[in-house]
Amino acid sequence: MSKAGGAAGSAPGPTAAAAAAAAQKQKLLLQKADADVSSLVDNFSNLINIARVNDPPVRNSQEAFQMEMRAARMVHSADTLLKLVSELKRTAIFSGLASLNENVDRRIEVLGQQAEGTERMLERIGQEAAASLKELEANYYSSVVRSPSYD
Repeated sequence: MSKAGGAAGSAPGPTAAAAAAAAQKQKLLLQKADADVSSLVDNFSNLINIARVNDPPVRNSQEAFQMEMRAARMVHSADTLLKLVSELKRTAIFSGLASLNENVDRRIEVLGQQAEGTERMLERIGQEAAASLKELEANYYSSVVRSPSYD
């Protein structure tokens, strides 16, 4: 569980900084989760060790106090883990939106490049059509068959 995610890319700019920040945040969240889970397990094992029935009433009241303290720590650790899960869900949603936005931006860029290429192609086709039309007009007006003769 203490394994950190992938490394940030080597490209400079805001994307690399965001990736580095996300990796750092993921590492921090995983460390918090490890600490909370180990605290939960330690307190639970101590709670089980304390939960013995003994004859002296003073010892039972001390053990009851320790059990309450360990139970409170377990509740605190569980609450922290729930908050961590909530934060992880929020992070996953927002990072998913960020990657979705990046994909949309890339797609817009690709489609823009295709539109520019299509416009250049249409311009070239229009120029070729205009040149062909001029050539056909020149041939038509210089031909003898252009109009019937009324002689």
